[in-house]
Amino acid sequence: MSFITGLFRKEKKTESVVLIDVSASSVAGAYVRYAEDEMPTLLYTRHLPIEIRANEPRERAMLRALTILGDALICEGAPVLLRATGSGTADTILVSVNAPWQTTSVRTEYFEGETSFLFTKQLVAETLKQTSFAPPGKMLADESIIGTILNGYETHDPYGKNAHRASIVILTSLIDKKVVESINVLVRKIFHTKYVISIAGSSLRYQAMRAAFSHERDALILDATELFTAIALVRRDLLVNVADIPSPTNDPAAWLAKVSFALAELAERFPLPRTIFLLAREQDSAGLREALDAAKFGTLWLSDNPPKIISVQGSHIGNMVRQATTVIPDLQILLMALYYSRRAFGYGILDAYAHT
Repeated sequence: MSFITGLFRKEKKTESVVLIDVSASSVAGAYVRYAEDEMPTLLYTRHLPIEIRANEPRERAMLRALTILGDALICEGAPVLLRATGSGTADTILVSVNAPWQTTSVRTEYFEGETSFLFTKQLVAETLKQTSFAPPGKMLADESIIGTILNGYETHDPYGKNAHRASIVILTSLIDKKVVESINVLVRKIFHTKYVISIAGSSLRYQAMRAAFSHERDALILDATELFTAIALVRRDLLVNVADIPSPTNDPAAWLAKVSFALAELAERFPLPRTIFLLAREQDSAGLREALDAAKFGTLWLSDNPPKIISVQGSHIGNMVRQATTVIPDLQILLMALYYSRRAFGYGILDAYAHT
């Protein structure tokens, strides 16, 4: 285990990064240039569908599409990077792996003593080392501390302070071990580098959304960027629950029924925030937004006033990621670019840890 600052080599002043998003239906990639105290610049992006042949496992079709994407990034993207930076070689590869090959969970670890104790990074690191767990067939890709509470108060600067009690909220990424190993072997071969970082897509997008909409302290995030949807419940800036919805987004009516059921289950345990962020692919966004607008949510919010629904677009991220490409990038790629800038260059993101 190592601190995220070590994993992302924070001492670098500039860095060229390849972003790769792997989902059940498509793969996407991009070259991004990072410089300290500057917005990341998206230089090149490419998106390809996954075409599954008869009786072919989805994983094999995904790896074939990823190979084609990698060739495009090398043949088309690397020259763009070379013209922009003087080098066509990337320093880091960040891979976001989505359903059905990833899961995300949240847990809370508690610290308490009979007398006051010093809350330190070492104390947290030792606790994570003892409590981290990956079931058979899964790889623990990332554990991020997304909230810290000392003596009952949330704080973003907890280390070196005395406390009688403390707790940390941890977001965990688990990825199918065989799939991520196959992806890493392929990516390292294409880009001739061993420096590949993997993370579950839903974990990455949640953390990027909290950076993009930090003023919304209470919200529901409907992540429908893939065939299946995840709902994240945020209260007082803390992630308190993640729910997965096994319903494809290509059927808005069936999707809404599943979303409504999941929200009803959440409402039995928590008051629901009145802001809903919808993350969806461009071709699905309008239909899903229309379904949400038509839904009768009054009983869940105990009010005749509908919740505020914000359909997140690339323009919402435009003031945090500069686009130098003429191709409109996927929302997932923009959120990946934002996530990496916050994590690697420390622009206000919470401290975190990762497994190497």
